[in-house]
Amino acid sequence: MSSNQPELHLQQFSKILNLLSNGKKLESIWYGPPPEEAPTLLFLHEGLGCVSMWRNFPEKLSQQTGCGAMVYSRLGYGNSDACELPRSLNFMHPEGLEVLPEIIVQCKINKCILVGHSDGASIALIYAGENSTESLLGIVTEAPHVFCEQLTIRSIEKVGEQFRSGNLQKLLKKHHGSNIDCAFKGWLDVWLHPDFAEWNIESCLPKIMVPQLVIQGNDDEYGTSAQVEA
Repeated sequence: MSSNQPELHLQQFSKILNLLSNGKKLESIWYGPPPEEAPTLLFLHEGLGCVSMWRNFPEKLSQQTGCGAMVYSRLGYGNSDACELPRSLNFMHPEGLEVLPEIIVQCKINKCILVGHSDGASIALIYAGENSTESLLGIVTEAPHVFCEQLTIRSIEKVGEQFRSGNLQKLLKKHHGSNIDCAFKGWLDVWLHPDFAEWNIESCLPKIMVPQLVIQGNDDEYGTSAQVEA
């Protein structure tokens, strides 16, 4: 049976992204068709995540949708360059307003759908709130944070205790290697900083003009339905 659908050139490769804004390097991996052939799913990891912690989910989603999938680790995570500590309390804003736009341009992504988890979902919202370009087709946010909840703080305090016990530290070191302090301490110290209780990105939400799929678990230890109702 013949098909009128164009043949997609599927590929998988790793690439080091050189950020012109600060001279740092980010690890990334690409699955599926290149950006000139199909829209790109651009994955933004959680507060303790990185490329490897997505496992095979981006590749599977690429196969099922026919889209390309681009995954990268932010500074201080995975095999990307280290970051400076302490992180700024508004660290998600530069990620969404400076780093992410640079990555999209550098990778020549013409049409993209952002797929963000937790902190990555917040970064996606920040980007979408300030970029109403035709290149952004939509965003998928899994357990996004739009303000700081006491539930989140209490759960992160427990994670800090687990890290100090050694088991969590060993697990995370498999993914972050020498970046373990940047990844964990950088994340923990921001969320537990007294001033971070006032952190809020609700002002970004009314400015988002693209379709959204928002996912929030009923039993999420790090956030409630109030996040998606904001």
